[in-house]
Amino acid sequence: MVVQDPLLCDLPIQVTLEEVNSQIALEDGQAMTVQECKMDGGVLPVVVGQNATVLHLKKDIQRYEQLRQEPEGGIQHISWSSVWRTYHLISAGEKLTEDRKKLRDYGIRNRDEVSFIKKTEAKMNFQIRTTLLVDKLFPSKWKP
Repeated sequence: MVVQDPLLCDLPIQVTLEEVNSQIALEDGQAMTVQECKMDGGVLPVVVGQNATVLHLKKDIQRYEQLRQEPEGGIQHISWSSVWRTYHLISAGEKLTEDRKKLRDYGIRNRDEVSFIKKTEAKMNFQIRTTLLVDKLFPSKWKP
């Protein structure tokens, strides 16, 4: 039945109710797809509601990772609390640090990409950007 439906034909044969509901919400314009750029170079499309927050996105990433692993022969345990302690989600160079903030408030729209960055790398990138800004604002001849 799902295979014959033009809206649902892209879903895997062993589809879950969650995946069907996500696809319907996407087709109705009640959801959007955020592309999770994985560290191995792969991309995982994650469907979230139009009013989703960063916390919703994090939970949906966890759910999609679990759904992706099930057909591959089992679930590898991932300590998500450890992941969120170690990494920030970023989109267009901006860290998504506030869990209650809506994705659209970060400027995230349908088909935009998010990726992970280690928190120490994020601090280092911030320090580099700050140094570049200071150098630009205060050329070397003005430095003491």
